[in-house]
Amino acid sequence: MCFDLDSTPPIPHIHGGSVDHSDLVLTSDDGTEFAAFEAIAGGDIAVLVLPDVRGLFRFYEELALRFAEHGFDSLAIDYFGRTAGVAKRTNDWDYMPEVMATTIEGVTDDVRAGLAHLRRDKPDRPVFIVGFCFGGSNSWHMAASDLELNGVVGFYGHPERPGFPQNAPSVMSRIDDFSCPVLALQGGDDPGIPVEFDDAFADAMAAAEVEGEVVVYEGAPHSFFDRKQEEFAEASADAWERIKAFIAEHG
Repeated sequence: MCFDLDSTPPIPHIHGGSVDHSDLVLTSDDGTEFAAFEAIAGGDIAVLVLPDVRGLFRFYEELALRFAEHGFDSLAIDYFGRTAGVAKRTNDWDYMPEVMATTIEGVTDDVRAGLAHLRRDKPDRPVFIVGFCFGGSNSWHMAASDLELNGVVGFYGHPERPGFPQNAPSVMSRIDDFSCPVLALQGGDDPGIPVEFDDAFADAMAAAEVEGEVVVYEGAPHSFFDRKQEEFAEASADAWERIKAFIAEHG
């Protein structure tokens, strides 16, 4: 997984903010029930959070709360309703078999259900996706999925890996289908995603005249966006400011 179980988002906590939050069970078009966590502040802009390979756990619930404290209604979703159900899981659960059983069709259906929930009372509100690792590349896939998004942000996603989830082509092969702005926030010292891939992603978006930006933080590892990663606090702070600026520009 990307984050340790005691990791927390490196986003300033706003004390005294009025935020409602709750665990949810949502239903996809195919009838699948899946877990989600909602944090609502009554804002006009919404953010859908796509977790890493471990699915919905504390880090992403905390992240949803931080987004809501900053005025963005937020929903973090799980990927594994089809195979692992909706119950809360123990910290040592075996998540990789569930990851390998996901499909791009299932992920897209669950995202679509999450977006419908965020738009249920405000159908025309701006909605963004922010994802991490597995969720980072999934966020870019969603940019090509005709979901009427205002923008997507992916942390340390892999732009050139096909078949993850199943039936997914590489993100790079879908750039011509991107229908919203894209922001990629990558670690420059991520052994699983060489900087050459990040450069190629940026070049391909530019060639396709897609509104996109790839930011590579020199020396930063995979999963640098973590309060525990004090050495990379500056990169995390910059990434957070870029997310807010991206939402402000396209919301």
